[in-house]
Amino acid sequence: MTEAPRIQRSMPQATREDRRQQLGARLKEAREYLELSQDEVARLLDVPRTAISLMETGQRKVDAIELERLAEIYQRPIGYFTGDAGAVAPPVPEAVQHLARTAAKLTDRDREELLQFARFLQARQPSRER
Repeated sequence: MTEAPRIQRSMPQATREDRRQQLGARLKEAREYLELSQDEVARLLDVPRTAISLMETGQRKVDAIELERLAEIYQRPIGYFTGDAGAVAPPVPEAVQHLARTAAKLTDRDREELLQFARFLQARQPSRER
């Protein structure tokens, strides 16, 4: 009987750990951007809160089903978390992030008024740098 050939890992262990930590950092950033607690995400994912903490620090692997569900919760493509260059959103200025978080708490009608006001500001001075 012959022995099955061993499959070599294509990625050194250090790189795998680095990637897991990068994934965790992106998960944490997305959660904080939506102002969700680890407890809230844990309930939505049906895992203990400590699992979310360990994922965010890169100490726990995230399986494909969990990643798919986290992408859905955080409203981002899976590629954003895995570092797919085509899926990583460009950085958004902090002031714009704050405005988005604040606008998310408004009623639909108030958000529509805010959008109309933003359009008014854009039209008011079209030559102004944006």
